[in-house]
Amino acid sequence: MKFGIVGYKGRMGNEVKLLFEEKGHEFVWGYDKDGEYFSQTPELIIDFSLPEVLEKTIEFVKNFKVPLIIGTTGLSEEQLQSLKLLSQEIPIVQSYNFSIGIQLFLKVVDLLKEYIDGWDIEIVEAHHRFKKDKPSGTAKMIKECLEKEVPISSLRLGNVPGDHILYLANLGEVLTISHRALSRRAFADGVYKSANFILNKENGFYIFEDVMFEN
Repeated sequence: MKFGIVGYKGRMGNEVKLLFEEKGHEFVWGYDKDGEYFSQTPELIIDFSLPEVLEKTIEFVKNFKVPLIIGTTGLSEEQLQSLKLLSQEIPIVQSYNFSIGIQLFLKVVDLLKEYIDGWDIEIVEAHHRFKKDKPSGTAKMIKECLEKEVPISSLRLGNVPGDHILYLANLGEVLTISHRALSRRAFADGVYKSANFILNKENGFYIFEDVMFEN
C-alpha cells in the first residue's frame, strides 16, 4: 500500500513509517511541523500528531478521499464529533491506544466489573516526559470500561513508552492488572493491523476493538 503520515517525524510517526516500510509498503506523503512531503497520492493517512493539527488532517483526508487511522491523544469531545461526521464520507479507525495487549486488558476489565461492587479501585499510568496530555487516553478507556468514577494518577518519567496498572482491593485482598509497553513497536503493530482492516471497509467510524475482534 501507499501510505501517508501526519506527524511522520515524531516518535510514533517514525515508528509506524519504519514498520510499514519493513513490510514492503511505500511512504508517499507526509505532513509535519516543517511542512508537507509529497511524491504520490496516498491510499490511506495515519495521524499521530497533536489535537491542534486535526483540522489540517481532516482537510488532507477530504482532498485525497482516503481512509484515516488516528491515534492522536487529548482530542476534545467536539473533535471526536468532527471525526464521526467525517466518517460519513470515509472509513476511520480511531483509538487512544493501538496495543493488542491493552485490548486484552480491557476484555479482562469488562469481565471483572460486575463482581467488584464495594471494592476500592484506582488507575495509575506512566508515560515519557514529553507526553502532553494527562491522564492518558488509555487510562480514560479503562475508566470508561469500568463504568465507575475512578481516580487516575499520572506519572511523566524519562522515556517510558506506556505503563498502565489497575488496582482493585477489598479489606482482605488486592488484585492488580497491569500492562507495560516495551517499545512503540507495540502500537505500530496495531496500526498495521488497522491499515489492513480499513482498506476493505465501507465508510464508518471504527475503534481498535473492532479491528481486534472482528467476526
